[in-house]
Order: sequence, then structure tokens, then C-alpha cells
Amino acid sequence: MHRYLAVRPPAGPAGIRLFCFHHAGAGAMSFAGWRRSVGPGVTVLPVRLPGREARLREARITDGDRLVRELTDDLGELLDGPEPYAFYGHSLGAMVAYRFAEHLVRTGHRPPLMVMAGASPAPQLPSAVLDGPGALLPDAPDEDLVKGLGDEDSLPPQLLERPGWLAMTLDTLRADLRLARSLRSAPMVALPCPVAAFAGADDQLVSPAEVAAWEHCTTAGFRLWTLPGAHFFVRGAELPRRVGEALNVESVFAGAPQLPPVAG
Repeated sequence: MHRYLAVRPPAGPAGIRLFCFHHAGAGAMSFAGWRRSVGPGVTVLPVRLPGREARLREARITDGDRLVRELTDDLGELLDGPEPYAFYGHSLGAMVAYRFAEHLVRTGHRPPLMVMAGASPAPQLPSAVLDGPGALLPDAPDEDLVKGLGDEDSLPPQLLERPGWLAMTLDTLRADLRLARSLRSAPMVALPCPVAAFAGADDQLVSPAEVAAWEHCTTAGFRLWTLPGAHFFVRGAELPRRVGEALNVESVFAGAPQLPPVAG
């Protein structure tokens, strides 16, 4: 069993294996329902970082290099087989997916079919969430972290009503903010595979222009979608459908200099 996977990968042919990386403070349940929505020919494999959900008792990871090494050790056999695989990461998860892909390429593994990034500034840009005037600081009081998340969709109301759950979530968020800073500390390296990026039209934390800058993170094709919603549009129904579209058109724009962005 793979420690980092929330579901058991199928034993037989899986089509495209889509590894999904969750946002800060969250877990693999961020991708509940994706299997039905992405479409045929894609096996959705949510990745769960330690310190949450079924891995609650494990120490959280705050060092990016350690994380990508552990991911490689745990998932390597699924990545080096004959079947294609792709990554989707949301917010923090986008940086996990990108650095993991970069590590795989650098260490001689087969690169992903595609890396998809949602609600994240490109790695060569400063992150307002981490470094801006209203940055989310790991050592900030709980009320400052809740306020700094920026929009009413950031924390479900039922979580705010349960102080114990909220404290646990904010502790996880603090560790994930340290991890995000670690992942962003290395220089950007362009990937040899296509990149697709997804922005929320009403995102108060990351602008569509910051998401569009992912076009510089690939030497292959790039495509941008702007979707309705705020920072956590990963919870909506449209994103998994668009991810399925991106994978289905991969053969059209792999190796192409760029396709026009897609709005909506």
C-alpha cells in the first residue's frame, strides 16, 4: 500500500493516472467526487500529505526536498511503468506537483504527461499569501489566520463552529505554510512537459495574471483556464471537468509553443 495515496490504485490498466495534490490545511477529501467528473480514461489518485485525515498521527512535513524524496520513494513504481500519468495541484498542491515533477525529471524518471496548477502564482513570482502585506504567517494568532484566508469559502462554517477541529486545521495550515515557503525557495526550472493552469475569476488571494505566468514553466505547450469562483474553486463541479478536457487535448498541444487561453 502506498502511504501517500488516499485510494488503492487499480491493479489493471488505469488509463491516465491523475495524481491530485491538495491545498494548505486540507487533505485528500478535497478531491471527493472527482472520479465521476473528470471523465473516462482517467484514474483519479488523491495524494494525502502526513498530519491530516487518516495520517493525522504522523508528523507534518515542512521541508520541500524531503517531501519530494518521500513521494518518489512511495509512488515511483506507479510513475515509471508504461501507463501515462499527470499531476493536478491546487494552491500549495500546485507547488508540490511542480517540484515533484522537477525532481523526477532531474533524477532520470519519466516526466508526467502534464502538470496542472490551480490557484497558485507561478513559482518564479513572489507569493502575496506568503510574503505580501497581508501575508499568512505560520506564527500568527488563530484569528489572524482565519481573517487572512480572504474569502468566505476558505473555511466551512461547520469548522468555525467546532473550536477543536478549527485548532487542528490551523495547526496543519501553519505547517503547510512553512512547506510552501520551502517549495518556493528554489529557482524555477522549465519542465519538458505541457503545463495547464487554472485561475478563479473571483480569487482574492491569487490573480489570474499570477496564474497565467505558469506559461514560463514549460518548454512544451501551455493553456490557461479562468473558472468561476474564489480561491477554493477546487470544491466546485467545473474544475474536474476542465481537468479532464485538458488531459483529452494533451496530444493537440504537447510540444506546441502555446494555445490561446480559455475563459470560463
